[in-house]
Amino acid sequence: MKPTKRPKTPFDLKAFLAKANGGKSRSEYRPDDRIFVQGDRSDAVFYIHKGKMKLTVLSKQGKEAVVAILNEGSFFGEGCLAGQPLRMASATAITDCSIMKLSKAVVVGLLHEKSFSELFVAHLLARNIRIEEDLVDQLFNSSEKRLARVLLLLANFGKEGKPEPVIPKISQETLAGIVGTTRSRVNFFMNRFRKLGFIEYNGGLEVHSSLLNVVLHD
Repeated sequence: MKPTKRPKTPFDLKAFLAKANGGKSRSEYRPDDRIFVQGDRSDAVFYIHKGKMKLTVLSKQGKEAVVAILNEGSFFGEGCLAGQPLRMASATAITDCSIMKLSKAVVVGLLHEKSFSELFVAHLLARNIRIEEDLVDQLFNSSEKRLARVLLLLANFGKEGKPEPVIPKISQETLAGIVGTTRSRVNFFMNRFRKLGFIEYNGGLEVHSSLLNVVLHD
């Protein structure tokens, strides 16, 4: 009789990072607090314990674009590992956030641990896939479809884990920056989605799965 295999214990990333020796700190941020600014020295990687934040890029002409919205369990600022000397974007809290800062040296050391390196590589691959999807979205889809997709992603539809239909307060300016359109267009589409019953405001923005109809409709 073959011995029964014990189920593999899931890797507890938060506990693992808590045990990392030196070169780390944990800070709390309120909505709109800056974590770092474009042009700052790039010498650390960050991990989101709790909350949502955004990465934005400011052009020389003063135009700002939102390049990513990141949730709990995400890393950001990893460009320093590839020799990036300065931050290419600014990081700002959208909700109350608890964020761990890990020095470049600490992360390099942690990458020698198989469990951590596998998870970190998976994070980088997932981020790369998301960037490719965003590019395709910008190239081929209307601003209405792009907004619907953003709302569904913010609500965690289509991802592992339980969907979170109620999105914390997020401004239409931020949504416009993600979608690549104007605030007035976002306002127009949001009102349209609400009238069609795809979203509703109830102490937050509640997204219904029926919003998928906008993304899937040709």
